[in-house]
Amino acid sequence: MSSTYGENLKLSVFGQSHGAAIGMTLDGIPAGLPVNIDTLQIFLNRRAPGQADFSTPRKEEDQPEFLSGIVNGFTCGAPIAAIIRNHNTRPGDYDNLRDCPRPGHADYTAQVKYGGYQDAAGGGHFSGRLTAPLCIAGGLCKQWLAEKGVRIAAHITNIAGISDTPPSLDWTNPNLDLIDSGFPVLNREAGEKMREEIAKAKADGDSVGGLIECIATGIPAGVGDPMFGGMESRIAQIVYGIPAVKGLDFGIGFTGSSLRGSQNNDPFIVDHNTVRTEKNFSGGILGGITNGMPLVFTVAVKPTPSISKPQQSVSLSRLKVQTLEIKGRHDPCIVPRAVPVIEAAAAIAIFDAMLTQY
Repeated sequence: MSSTYGENLKLSVFGQSHGAAIGMTLDGIPAGLPVNIDTLQIFLNRRAPGQADFSTPRKEEDQPEFLSGIVNGFTCGAPIAAIIRNHNTRPGDYDNLRDCPRPGHADYTAQVKYGGYQDAAGGGHFSGRLTAPLCIAGGLCKQWLAEKGVRIAAHITNIAGISDTPPSLDWTNPNLDLIDSGFPVLNREAGEKMREEIAKAKADGDSVGGLIECIATGIPAGVGDPMFGGMESRIAQIVYGIPAVKGLDFGIGFTGSSLRGSQNNDPFIVDHNTVRTEKNFSGGILGGITNGMPLVFTVAVKPTPSISKPQQSVSLSRLKVQTLEIKGRHDPCIVPRAVPVIEAAAAIAIFDAMLTQY
């Protein structure tokens, strides 16, 4: 099923952007795992809309209602079900999109696949709004992984061509506390420049994209499987389910393709009676299996396709080119709010893989 993920756990995400509610079910979770709702809400607030000048003005509280699976602060072994009710909806802003699809969106492909029966309001089930229930599942998995000594954090590495600058994270022993929780970068001066570029794009009726780096520490060696069950495959499958993600690489990624083998190979060393690699070029994964080093990957996020500038589209009923002016409320840059979503996706993939060792 296209809206279901997982091998040992089963995550299903449901709802539409302007529907009554969005939600998720999470099955296969062992009983007796602690759940801190306050910690989960803090995590969800990082993704929630309407909280900063770089996000959509649509305001939603994004408070989850748990319907099953949690009793007295612990998982009970039953499937976990939760919903987030949508309150600030304006589906009328999207009435014209059935006939005139937005460039860069799924409006046209959804029309072809579902024959006009799809919910076009706000992108329906294709909307980034559906990353909120993904963050419910991911926020829970982050808590359970923390119990096992696994920590996950992500930060912005580039927006609109402006790169985060030193201090940088050490891929062999990263200090994740260096990340600024307000605007998730390592260098606040670079972060301010990024925010300026976002503001410029917004003033111009436009948008910008960027890169996000995610790091997970504390994962033991031996997690994952070869070929299709590899950690890269598991992470890629769920990360590519996040709207606007257009690229993904691990460790030094594409940079390694221009190196010689002698340069790309990462020597093994012994550190405190533990085998590790010297540079962590592979991003903590060899042959689809974790090698005990921090797991590192980078995600490319495209500019928000919904912009205020007039754009060229077509009338599907008349098969003629026409100008489209998009209504609605949209992020001038998705990247800052996507950071916790990337963390959530990584947590789900890693927890799913580690469930075989519980």
